[in-house]
Amino acid sequence: MNPSFSVVALTTASGAGYGMLFWLGLLNAFAALPPARWFGVAATLVALALSGAGLLASTFHLGHPERAWRAISQWRTSWLSREGVLALVTNLPALGFAAAWWTGNPTLLLGLLAALCATATVASQAMIYATLRPIRQWHNGRVLPNLLLLAAFTGAVWLAAVGGGRTPGIIGIVLAVAAAGAKGAYWRFIDTSPAVATMESATGLGFIGKVRALEAPHTEENYLLREMGFAIARRHASRLRMIVLVVGFLLPALLLLIGLATRGAAQVALADVAALTALLGVYIERWLFFAEATHTVTLYYGRAA
Repeated sequence: MNPSFSVVALTTASGAGYGMLFWLGLLNAFAALPPARWFGVAATLVALALSGAGLLASTFHLGHPERAWRAISQWRTSWLSREGVLALVTNLPALGFAAAWWTGNPTLLLGLLAALCATATVASQAMIYATLRPIRQWHNGRVLPNLLLLAAFTGAVWLAAVGGGRTPGIIGIVLAVAAAGAKGAYWRFIDTSPAVATMESATGLGFIGKVRALEAPHTEENYLLREMGFAIARRHASRLRMIVLVVGFLLPALLLLIGLATRGAAQVALADVAALTALLGVYIERWLFFAEATHTVTLYYGRAA
């Protein structure tokens, strides 16, 4: 698949924002966050800014951005519509939670409701890809837990970056290890799993023997080739995977670990750098998520299984 900046930015930024809302609501229930009035408001606004920026970026992928509102009309059958509806719904308890925090009484129910809605939004986003049968790298049971884990990881790191204290930092370190392991398992799976279709099965001519394309279906590039015919060299993918592991997981974990041994401004500064590197690493990971995906339709254009 051809990685689009708008879609990559959507899944990266919104994942971090909804991850922040999840940890805000959950950790508030255990009184594990700073009680300062400014903190809850600032953290919620940063989370909503990240998620809102991601959703805004996604509209640039549309042919008619002015019709983006129609995306929420098919929520009964479309995971994309469900994501849009849940994204809007999440704002209500999140803003209510921030207002309650400012008054000195962060409501437990609103925080947990915001966390639940944020989780459901990320899950719906993941299901957009996990339900696409023609793409074997997406249509498997690893996509949903991977995206949820990455959202939880980046959300914890960003919560630590806005002054959330030691608890989000510790959670971020643990989730960095877990997310790196899960991502490594996903990469091994897509590298070793067999193709769901071949040129023989796709054309229905396998009974004749080996099938190869004699000529291209047409002489000019079309939408299918622009969006689904992207290919990345294996050596480039290997390098980018290593960058993801180092920049996206190892470096943020080390920065957070060092930050736990410090106090005050130094701890916040280290957490800020960790948040930026984690977001950059996950952005590259998400770019690879699209670049390594192969659509079955490319078989009709001569690409091997």
